[in-house]
Amino acid sequence: MRLPALFSVPGDALAGTAATGASPNTRTLLAIASSLCLYEAGMALNDWADRDIDAVERPHRPLPSGRIRPATALTAAGALTGAGLALAAWAGRPALAVAAPLAATVWAYDLGLKHTSAGPVAMGTARGLDLLLGAAATTGSTRPALPSAALLGTHTLAVTTVSRQEAQGGSPLPPLAALATTGLLTRLVTHRSAASARGHRQATAHTRTGPRAPWHPGQEPAALLTTALGAAYAATTARPYFHATLNPSPPLTQRAVGAGIRAMIPLQATLAARSRDTATALLIAALAPLGARFARKVSVT
Repeated sequence: MRLPALFSVPGDALAGTAATGASPNTRTLLAIASSLCLYEAGMALNDWADRDIDAVERPHRPLPSGRIRPATALTAAGALTGAGLALAAWAGRPALAVAAPLAATVWAYDLGLKHTSAGPVAMGTARGLDLLLGAAATTGSTRPALPSAALLGTHTLAVTTVSRQEAQGGSPLPPLAALATTGLLTRLVTHRSAASARGHRQATAHTRTGPRAPWHPGQEPAALLTTALGAAYAATTARPYFHATLNPSPPLTQRAVGAGIRAMIPLQATLAARSRDTATALLIAALAPLGARFARKVSVT
């Protein structure tokens, strides 16, 4: 079930909520619970679908080692999917309208798309839908969260592309492309906040000599937090991606994939801070050290 990876899930719904300008509420918690169930359903289904491949490449995993029966894993995947959809329905029809295609994407990825060229796109779509689930559950609308969903989905696509060669190694191009994608995303998520901070400083100086430009309290602190979290996002992935580019061996590639998964947390926090929700951004960021702590005991890949 890969417990450390679960810490990358709540930030999806929270970042989606922040993008709408709303504060998290009970429906947001239902969206998070739904996301956790669907994520774990995907984990169990993935191991069930790959049990024959894992018997050769990763015989230590629960199914090929015999610790878990295949039927048990498949049953767990079905039960967790049902629970995720039920929780989304409890949050309201808009949430269920997003959770249903999310669940379908998870099953389609694990049962067929994973080993095709559409696999990374499907995984990126799933992460984007998970962010939209938080927006839909909290406010009933997903439109304001679409840009954030696209950014998170792009990061996920890059990580998934790298993960396709983590068992046997391969070309340096995927980690190099992921490294370039990280740089681009960092620029995109921090650019608007940097511009806002400059505008605030100019407005403050202008008050001495003329009319004051529009400004909202807390705008500059939010911009600074966005920049700091964006730097943390880039720092989490830059070195592992670079090492995997120089030597795309299985151990370094797996390390790069793990870093990419962990980097979702500071990216989610950056998206929330960019939406001027500093409290939610800090809450998401606080999940990072917890995920890192458990990752020392259980692999995230």
